Amino acid sequence: MQIPNTFNLKVQAEKYIPIHSEKELISALQEYHNPFVLGGGSNMLLTKNITQPVFHILLKGISTVKETDEYIWLKAQAGENWHQFVRYTLQQGYGGLENLSLIYGNVGTTPVQNIGAYGVEIKDVMESCETIEIHTLQKRIFTNAECAFAYRESIFKGKEKGNYIITSVTFKLTKKNHQLHTQYGAIQQVLSERGITKPTPEELSDAIITIRESKLPNPNVLGNCGSFFKNPIVLKTDYEKLQQQYPEIPCYPVNETEVKVPAGWLIDRSGLKGYRKGDAGVHKHQALVLVNYGEATGEEILAVANYVKAQVQEKFGIALEFEVNIF
Repeated sequence: MQIPNTFNLKVQAEKYIPIHSEKELISALQEYHNPFVLGGGSNMLLTKNITQPVFHILLKGISTVKETDEYIWLKAQAGENWHQFVRYTLQQGYGGLENLSLIYGNVGTTPVQNIGAYGVEIKDVMESCETIEIHTLQKRIFTNAECAFAYRESIFKGKEKGNYIITSVTFKLTKKNHQLHTQYGAIQQVLSERGITKPTPEELSDAIITIRESKLPNPNVLGNCGSFFKNPIVLKTDYEKLQQQYPEIPCYPVNETEVKVPAGWLIDRSGLKGYRKGDAGVHKHQALVLVNYGEATGEEILAVANYVKAQVQEKFGIALEFEVNIF
């Protein structure tokens, strides 16, 4: 069977096992001890057919864990579509996830990557996640702190990689006094064009969807997995040296000694926006995104990614890291 993936790569699973419940998951783990865990197929580049049994995590459901006057804790099962879940919370009047609108994938993989956009990351809104340990079949709840979140990182990508399967995620959301983050990118511009000075969480989400749709290709139309590269974090002293050569180089402060430089800017200034080799290439509007124009293979997309890395390293002396998982 072809493995669902947003790069639209024709990659096969030798054995495909849909998982609709924890019971099914435990049963499958009793039979197969080394699964390839598939969520929404959105944050990965498949360069070959998968010989491991593919567990497609499809658990569904949204429930209220608890609530107070100000907050509500919602538990979403791992197979829920992320963007649909975000929109559901906003339609209920809850705040917290609006900046994470229109990110492809499912709920269960969001803590793995600590997904983020427009100044908000999963670590800012996640209370805990429930998991099954692959080898012992024991259930374990990870608190936010135990997930060891960092920029596009978590314990599930690091120390515990391959040891746990996330079955649900609980989010702490606001019912009132919403803390909205409108300072990033073109958000203020879009809101002012709409005559909105005090946006609701849903109005902020609508603005972010407009921005993302204008910059990012829809994977149903053009295969991609969103941002392919992390924004590199560099020492302030190194940034200042680059600034002497490139006065317009942007950055965002990280701490007293480090700044984050937009990878898209570095790729664009390396002359690679719109670069194409065969059916693999760099998107013409957003250099952070690699695309499959039709018949590209995973190896061909990876070759473009490595070429981009090499060019940025040569021009700026900055080593880009992949945000996506390569298989």
